[in-house]
Amino acid sequence: MAWNEPGNNDKDPWKNKGGNNQGPPDLDDLFKDLGNKFNGIFGGKSGGSTGGGNAGGSFSGVAVTLALFIALFAYLFTCVYTIKEAERGIKLRFGEYVGIVEPGLSWKWTFIENIIPVDVQTTRDLPASGFMLTQDENVVRVEMQVQYRVENARNYVFSVTNPDDSLSQSLDSALRYVVGHQKMDDVLTSGREVVRQQVWSELEKIIEPYNLGLIIVDVNFKDARPPEEVKDAFDDAIAAQEDEIRFLREAEAYARGIEPRARGRVKRMEQEALAYKEQTVLDAEGAVARFDKILPEYQAAPEVTRQRLYMATMEKVYSRTSKVMVDVDGGNNIMYLPLDKIMQQHSSGSRIAPQSPSSISTNTSKNSSPTSSSSRSDRFNGGRN
Repeated sequence: MAWNEPGNNDKDPWKNKGGNNQGPPDLDDLFKDLGNKFNGIFGGKSGGSTGGGNAGGSFSGVAVTLALFIALFAYLFTCVYTIKEAERGIKLRFGEYVGIVEPGLSWKWTFIENIIPVDVQTTRDLPASGFMLTQDENVVRVEMQVQYRVENARNYVFSVTNPDDSLSQSLDSALRYVVGHQKMDDVLTSGREVVRQQVWSELEKIIEPYNLGLIIVDVNFKDARPPEEVKDAFDDAIAAQEDEIRFLREAEAYARGIEPRARGRVKRMEQEALAYKEQTVLDAEGAVARFDKILPEYQAAPEVTRQRLYMATMEKVYSRTSKVMVDVDGGNNIMYLPLDKIMQQHSSGSRIAPQSPSSISTNTSKNSSPTSSSSRSDRFNGGRN
C-alpha cells in the first residue's frame, strides 16, 4: 500500500511531527540538521543557542575548511605527472583518446583524464621455435628471434587487443611459410641467410594491415637442426660441406699466393735475359772495337803485333796461377818453383827446405829439331821478358 493513500498517514516520510501539515521539509531545517551532526562529530553540541555552542560551531567550520584545503591540495598533487624520456603518454578523457603526451612534466585532471605510458625506445625480443615441414617433406626444428620496438604509441594501444601476441602469431606464420618453401639442406646450411631475409619480408607484409604500431629492427636465425633421430647423420653431412668450403678457400688462398711469386720469377727471368742480351751485345761491340784498333797495327807490323798479343795473353794466364815456369839459360832444363808453398812457409817463419832433384824436370829430347827448340826457347824467353 502506498504511503500517501488515505487512512495511512503514519508512513508519510515528510510528515510534520508537530501537526497534521503534510509536505516536504524546509531546506533550512535540513541544513541545520546536517550542521548539528557535523558539530557532534567535531566535539560541538548538537543543539542550543548558548555561547559554548557558537564556539563549537566556529571550530567545526575551521576544521571543515582545513579538511577541504587538504583534500584540494592532495587532488592537485595527483594531477601532476611525469613522462620518462623513453616513453610517450596516451591521454584519455573519460575513456576517449585526446592526444600524445611528450616526455616531461605534465598536467591532467584526476578522475577525468587518464594517462597510459608506452615505452617507444626499448628494443624488445620475441622468440619463435618449433618443428616445421620443409619443401622436400623433411622435418626440421627452427629457432628464430625478432627484435622490435614501438613506433606508434596510439596504434600499439588501440589497434589490437594484444600487439605482442599478434606479432608472435604473425612471426610463427611467416616462419612456417618460408621454411615450407625451402629445402632442408638450404635451411640447415647454405640458405640460412635467405630464410632470414624472407621471414623478415613476410612478417612485415603480415603485420602491415593490422597497424600494430611496431617496427621490426632485426630478425636473427638462431638455430636449425634436424630431429634427434637423424641428427648424427646430418652433423656428418654438414661437417663434410664445411670441409669442402674450407678446402676451396685454402686452394684459393694458395693460388693467390703462388701466382704473384710465379709472376715475379717470370719478370726476374725476363730482366735477367734482357741484361744478358745487352751484356753480350756490348761485349761483342767491345771486341769488334778492339779488333778494329788492332787491325791497322797488325797490318803495319805483323810480327811485333803478334808478339805483343802473345805476351798480353801469357800475362793474363800466369796472373791466374801461383806456379811460375823459369827458363834456365844455356840449356833445355825447365825448373818449377813452388812459390805458393814458399810464401806460406815464409809467412809462418819457417825456412824453405832445399828443392829435391825430383822437382826438376829435364827435357832430354835430343831428337827434337832445332826449329822446335828455338821456338820453345823464344816462347820462354818471351814469357820471362
